[in-house]
Amino acid sequence: MIETTLDSVVGLRDAVAATEFATNPSAAAEAEAVSDQIDDYILPRLANIDAPLLAVVGGSTGSGKSTLVNAIVGRQVSTSGVIRPTTRQPVLVANPGDSEWFNSGHVLPGLAREQGEAGANPSATSLRTVASEAVSPGLALLDAPDFDSIDDRNRALASQLLAAADLWVFVTTPSRYADQLVWNFLHDAAGRDIEVIVVLNRVDEDALATVPDDLRRMMAEAGLGQATLFTVPDHGQVEGLLPEELVAPLRGHLQRLAEDAAARRSMAAKTVQGALGSVAERVERLAVERQRQEEFGAQLGETFDGNYLRARDQVIDATSDGNLLRQEVLQRWQDFVGTSDAFRSIERWYSMAVDRIGSFFTGRPAPVREVETEIEAGLHAVVVDAAETAATRSWSHLGSAAPELRASSDPALAHADADINGQAAELVRQWQAGLVESIQETAGDKRKRARIMSLGL
Repeated sequence: MIETTLDSVVGLRDAVAATEFATNPSAAAEAEAVSDQIDDYILPRLANIDAPLLAVVGGSTGSGKSTLVNAIVGRQVSTSGVIRPTTRQPVLVANPGDSEWFNSGHVLPGLAREQGEAGANPSATSLRTVASEAVSPGLALLDAPDFDSIDDRNRALASQLLAAADLWVFVTTPSRYADQLVWNFLHDAAGRDIEVIVVLNRVDEDALATVPDDLRRMMAEAGLGQATLFTVPDHGQVEGLLPEELVAPLRGHLQRLAEDAAARRSMAAKTVQGALGSVAERVERLAVERQRQEEFGAQLGETFDGNYLRARDQVIDATSDGNLLRQEVLQRWQDFVGTSDAFRSIERWYSMAVDRIGSFFTGRPAPVREVETEIEAGLHAVVVDAAETAATRSWSHLGSAAPELRASSDPALAHADADINGQAAELVRQWQAGLVESIQETAGDKRKRARIMSLGL
């Protein structure tokens, strides 16, 4: 049963990853997030429901996440700073007995691992893992970058890490607890049915009288009424570790969870089930968007096809009304073929020219070479202009219908192909060759064919 589920999820992941959303960048980002969550959390958790839990500690800039993690562990394992973003590199702290699971790449396989203490230049694109006996076996803590970071990469990484969690430890403060961005994440947690612990940090006496109750009310309204809320008093301390007694309730709660194998298994099963349900809903929305995109693409295709059909008509019209020849050249040719309306269409022109070609073959002088050169130059110009006009119209329409798509497209698409002159010249040569071949076939005797050849036709 598990193998069947794993195969199905892998197939879903592959399908989502292979789907393009060229006209909707937000849908493309959502598809990437879905693929990441399947790889980072769902597949490893389905493969091992009893593996250690991952508690991701998240929150806004300056909420004190790293300080709390350091206090729980009893030493500084996560470094924060006064320059935003205050947390740059994610740090995972696990019991030595669980280190192999987290270092092997089962969870968050896309992030490179760095083990031990932070270097001089911590990387925001890697996960630093620290082994500590202060963390109970069965549950690891991960200090994530700020989810409201001014750095786009940090913000995206924070979301990715939260999506890989069995348990969210959300840290906020009396000044930030009502921020909309905080509640966007908490609403997502409620939708995923993930276990959430909310930590109201740095609470002074004035805030203690009102903020916790208001926060509980907001949690209940968001569907998180069963979530656990911890309040950490404001100690006023900036440097060093927080006093142990301030974080003892939170540490004890996490330790009891880690020591209860049945509770861990139940939480993991509940969370992965919620993640699967959330992914199914998101994939359904992506499928609708993909269908909309295909319909939109078909509409664009019809418009582009129409532009090039107009270009074709432009060429046909130009070859039908005599505009390919200067007036004096046209007059001499019309005098030769004996008609004043020979150029109303290519078909009529060719037909009447062939009908009257006899006088040409008997030696009557005719401006054939001048006409040939004039037609070649004129037809070449018409083809190039028509192609350029069609490309310009299509590019302009793309800008109004799908500006994001045009912004990411090659600007060269605003013009005809770079080799349009060569292509048009070859097209004209092929047309002329076909016309001459037809005339030669119609010529009949050897004397007429020799006359054609002598004039270069």
